[in-house]
Amino acid sequence: MLDKAVKEIGKNVTGVQGDAGKIADLDRLFAIVKNEKGRIDVLFASAGYGELGKPLGSITEKGFDDTFNVNVRGTLFTVQKALPLMKDGGSIILNSSIAGVKGFPGTSVYSASKAAVRSFARTWTAELKGKIRVNVISPGTIDTAMFGDFPQEMKDGYVSIIPMGRMGKPREIAAAALFLASDDSSFVTGIELLVDGGTAQV
Repeated sequence: MLDKAVKEIGKNVTGVQGDAGKIADLDRLFAIVKNEKGRIDVLFASAGYGELGKPLGSITEKGFDDTFNVNVRGTLFTVQKALPLMKDGGSIILNSSIAGVKGFPGTSVYSASKAAVRSFARTWTAELKGKIRVNVISPGTIDTAMFGDFPQEMKDGYVSIIPMGRMGKPREIAAAALFLASDDSSFVTGIELLVDGGTAQV
């Protein structure tokens, strides 16, 4: 999948495989970035993991640890280790989820981890004020390969709670990230941009 992404992007790209929850992998990643580019202008921390369909009573220690290790610990140390390479005027974008603001049954651990990501953005906005902007994108239900094996009735159930009447497209998340990365959002920091077809608003 990584090789495919590198090929699709085309030029001026380096693929680095790693686990955001492993500090050694993050150290290796940013060593490569420093060696090849010297600095970071935009950081999009978007690694995520979660078990769905886990109501209270069925949550395991492993499930909790795995989710928080990637979503919370991974996000924290990704940003912390990238910071020395970022110059004033840079943009940090964190990937959260509308699960952090809405109560969906069976998602308590995942939702709590995404709420923590939103909290990071608030604190880091205050800590980095005047230097680096920090914002959050919170996608709703996006039509990705994850839903490929889902029964149609389950997909229809997801769509039924989306005011726009359809799943989002990956390019719509990309467009939101591009806005927050660009100078078009030069006076925007600390926000949570919900890209969810209105799901979290009604």
